[in-house]
Amino acid sequence: MTRDRFERPLRDLRISVTDRCNLRCRYCMPREVYGPGFRFLPRQEILSFEEIARVARVFARLGVCKLRLTGGEPLLRRELERLVQTLAGIEGIEEIAMTTNGVLLADHAQALAKAGLTRVTVSLDALDDEVLAAIADAPLPGRRVLDGIDAALDAGLHPVKVNMVVRRGLNEHCIAAMAAHFRGTRAVLRFIEYMDVGSTNGWRHAEVVPAQEVLRIVGERWPLEPLAPRMDGEVATRYRYRDGAGEIGVIHSVSQPFCATCTRARLSADGKLFTCLFARHGTDLRALLRADASDAQIESAVGEVWGRRADRYSQERAERAVAGDSPKIEMSYIGG
Repeated sequence: MTRDRFERPLRDLRISVTDRCNLRCRYCMPREVYGPGFRFLPRQEILSFEEIARVARVFARLGVCKLRLTGGEPLLRRELERLVQTLAGIEGIEEIAMTTNGVLLADHAQALAKAGLTRVTVSLDALDDEVLAAIADAPLPGRRVLDGIDAALDAGLHPVKVNMVVRRGLNEHCIAAMAAHFRGTRAVLRFIEYMDVGSTNGWRHAEVVPAQEVLRIVGERWPLEPLAPRMDGEVATRYRYRDGAGEIGVIHSVSQPFCATCTRARLSADGKLFTCLFARHGTDLRALLRADASDAQIESAVGEVWGRRADRYSQERAERAVAGDSPKIEMSYIGG
């Protein structure tokens, strides 16, 4: 198994299949930046399904066993089921997941599950349509996303994980309502601290709602108790409802960084390899792919990049206040 300078293994690869999205959430793709004049990646610059599959095979030989399809919004990529089917046939890959805003999920859940998708994570920051519209900067009926979640569960993609990014002054008043809705269902709600990903979302630490505050709000109404992690490197800290109505998770990358156990690499839609969500530079694998490099050469390049990896941005944020010292890659480009 390939390990970095801090002995963290390479186990997960997040693959962005497009840099486009059908929403303009202010913490990810603010409309004033990603408006009509924004230049998205031309089609010829985006990796083909065949190129993605080739890279995934290389990563599998280096120890990766989990793949996650991201974006932008991955369901905007046409014939995504075909890519899933190909990835599902790669030796060593145990799980193929996808992160989506859920708007198109009801139309694709059955086909994706049949192709080999094993899990899905849906981003949903509130249930109230007015709050959702304010966050997404676009009309976003919550019922449509909930229908997508139901379709995924019916297709066997369970448990579905539902990610709520909590931002002070915007949707922290929705925490209890979200918990109430998903209690006792097959979906697992996870609360995420608002993070300083990229440089265009205007992140301020004052807008972070710490995970402990979220747990207090939920726990005062429905008592909670901690659960042990299912696996090493799990990003969410898990809690179960004492009355048996399921569980929730909190992702506290701001208040309690988990860099020490991070096993994730990221591949952008145009083939650049990043070793941290908060990266500033990537390694161009597309250039190798299109220069007829051998699999062994690509494997060597990836192993070298991971071997010298020393990223621990979330820890450094607290230690050295590096949050604004230079532009970071945007989440819509690198994948969440």
